[in-house]
Amino acid sequence: MKTTGAGRSLAWLPVVWCLTRLVLLLFVLKVYVFPGPDVTSDVHVIYRGWYDVLSSGTFPLHDVTWQYPPAAALAILSPGLLPFLDYATAFFVLVCVTDAAVLALMTYAGRRPGRSLRGAWVWVTGVPLLGPTVYARYDVMVTAVAMAALLAGARHPRAMGALAAFGALLKVWPAMLLLAARHRGTWVSALVTGVAVTGVFALAMPGAFAFLTFQRDRGTEVESLGALVFHVARHFGWQGEVKLNYGSIEFLGPYVSEVSTGALFLTGAAFGWLVLWRLLARRFEEHTLADAAFVAVLMFTTTSRVISPQYMVWLVGLAAVCLYFPGSRMRLPVALVLVASFVTVLEFPYYFGSVVASDGLGLTLLFLRNGLLVAAALTAARALWRATVPGTLPAPASARPTRSDETPVSS
Repeated sequence: MKTTGAGRSLAWLPVVWCLTRLVLLLFVLKVYVFPGPDVTSDVHVIYRGWYDVLSSGTFPLHDVTWQYPPAAALAILSPGLLPFLDYATAFFVLVCVTDAAVLALMTYAGRRPGRSLRGAWVWVTGVPLLGPTVYARYDVMVTAVAMAALLAGARHPRAMGALAAFGALLKVWPAMLLLAARHRGTWVSALVTGVAVTGVFALAMPGAFAFLTFQRDRGTEVESLGALVFHVARHFGWQGEVKLNYGSIEFLGPYVSEVSTGALFLTGAAFGWLVLWRLLARRFEEHTLADAAFVAVLMFTTTSRVISPQYMVWLVGLAAVCLYFPGSRMRLPVALVLVASFVTVLEFPYYFGSVVASDGLGLTLLFLRNGLLVAAALTAARALWRATVPGTLPAPASARPTRSDETPVSS
């Protein structure tokens, strides 16, 4: 019966993937128009402009919307691989191909003994919950690298280090995949890869590190946890404004810098908790590497000054890797993230006008989505701590791994 169930699950995966991804492509290609702001404008205008600048051999030195590490240039330049298509169409096709590669990887890995296809299902169902925005940003490409790094962790620690470092040079956050890495080769490989790739970009193209200044100067984006303060304050006479700033819609005005500082404090507190966890953790299992990465990225996303909709694909990808391991303690947080992903597509782009206006609907959606992220972060952190730190109660028996998953490994 188990074999039959697994076979049916495997058969349905490509069917559901094809149907949902066809819908996403129809939206980004504008065969059908998704309600709300045009989410493809970043690709048609911003990415296309960066492509022209990067093709000339330099980074966008004077464009404050360029807030990415140097290897991001590869993602922006990648549509050049398909010269027979216009830039935007080529970009959407490449994102879809990357999406398909992730499905193939998760399906192949999930069929191994002691592994699960639940991870593949999380990816197949979680990505379309975010709507067309997910195909109109390069975050699927970054997430694919991060997922490959985690899947390589147990058997190929050096490959994991190299992939994590390369991912970090695409969009910083994959550096957090190394949180629970214990194999020295992982860290050495990450260091060597990071230095080598960074050196190549620094020598070949001016302005490789301009993104650091632009990222530092960002404010409080309207979808972030801290923004809820101003959404409510607007109903009580707060005299600030909402406008496009540093590439996103942000609050500007009185007390914004204080709230932004508060968000940085929360991020610092999350980092402190993660460091403490790493110092005290002793019980490491095969899934601990993925669980810890999921917790870290979830905490930093939730406390960030900016929670752009595409950030959710990071969490969906890491959630998929967690559930690839049957012994993972992250089932409840993963469910919360999937629900938050659906609410995300409602607040952007579907009802983004209500969010910007801070009306009742907008406030409800933001409180719900951000509340789900906070709940997911807290429950995930608690589960990770209880499963790995001596002196705390183990996870319930129903969530315990099978015997094949109980052997501690060096990642």
